[in-house]
Amino acid sequence: MRLKTSIIIQEPNSSNLNILLNHMQISYRVLLLSGAIIFARGISGCTDTPAQAEEKKGYILPDSLLRTIEIDTVTNSPVLNSLTLTGKVDFNEDNVIKIFPVISGQVSDVKVMSGDYVQKGHALAVIRSSEMAGYSNDYLTAKSNVDIAKKTMDATGDMYRSGLASERDQLAAQEGYNQAVSAFEKAKRVLNLNGGSMSGEYTVRSPINGFVVERQVNNNMMIRADNATGLFTISDLKNVWVMANVYESNIAFVKTGDSVSITTLSYPGKIFRGKIDKIMNVLDPSNKVMKLRIVLSNPGYLLKPEMFASVVVNTTENKKQLSIPSRALIFDHSQYYVLVYKSPSDIMIRPVQVLSTVGDRSYISEGLTEGEHLIGTQALLIYQELNS
Repeated sequence: MRLKTSIIIQEPNSSNLNILLNHMQISYRVLLLSGAIIFARGISGCTDTPAQAEEKKGYILPDSLLRTIEIDTVTNSPVLNSLTLTGKVDFNEDNVIKIFPVISGQVSDVKVMSGDYVQKGHALAVIRSSEMAGYSNDYLTAKSNVDIAKKTMDATGDMYRSGLASERDQLAAQEGYNQAVSAFEKAKRVLNLNGGSMSGEYTVRSPINGFVVERQVNNNMMIRADNATGLFTISDLKNVWVMANVYESNIAFVKTGDSVSITTLSYPGKIFRGKIDKIMNVLDPSNKVMKLRIVLSNPGYLLKPEMFASVVVNTTENKKQLSIPSRALIFDHSQYYVLVYKSPSDIMIRPVQVLSTVGDRSYISEGLTEGEHLIGTQALLIYQELNS
């Protein structure tokens, strides 16, 4: 018996065909979108990896910069206070010589100008003087008298030995000679004290090495020995005085031995350091200030008498406070910061509270502990790198 099999093929209708095509299009789009996402993630992962690694790694101080910076240490030091005074540079009066006229006469040749440097014995001026002529005449007369007295004494001695003169005559001749020698020595000393010139001219000479800081004579000027005005003032400016004014309200804050920092208009970037040498314990009646004196060495003769000076007196209190060099401070957005250094890869920006600043040191009330290390130089550059 043979079975017959019949296959019925149903022709799809249009609605079913549309549904099938839509499903195929959606599946294809999903496949494309998934591939695009995977590819994009792969690219993103490749490009983000160094940035993420750098972010995780942080800022590391380069070796080239590390070799140039200086590291400061937070210390617990005595608190200094500062007081600013006005003053001026003056001569060291212990090394100032005023030259007064010792004779009267007419100035014939002034050999130096104010500001000239002179050696001891250097001729400053020449004065024609009748007094000098008198001194030289006295010298010549006394010398002639010695010669006469010597001949008289020798002749009397010969006569005494021949029996023609008495012993009394011999003694008188000897005494006359002695007196003539004494008068000659006196005339010679007077002449030498007044320059030793035999031409009637007196030469004014410098008694020390130094600068001519004052000159009160000109050629053809007539001078007198009783003149109260000096002819020249010579000063050795190897060290100078700085005289500062202290008002009554500040007298209690200064004492002998306090360290001072001095600046001048001529050298605004240069600080001259010294100590208070002497306090004048009287007030000036005209301006009601007390004077104090600082003795400064003056290499290169930088400081000139009459220069204006600003004097900062540093006084120490009986307490201690954390302090750092002022160069380590960074001021940004109304706040002070420092860079705390532990290693090239461990640098921290830390805000601090500044109590006061005296000279090149700042006192810190909050934000640091003793012994911490700070970046002292190139701090601003490193601060900007850390913030970026």
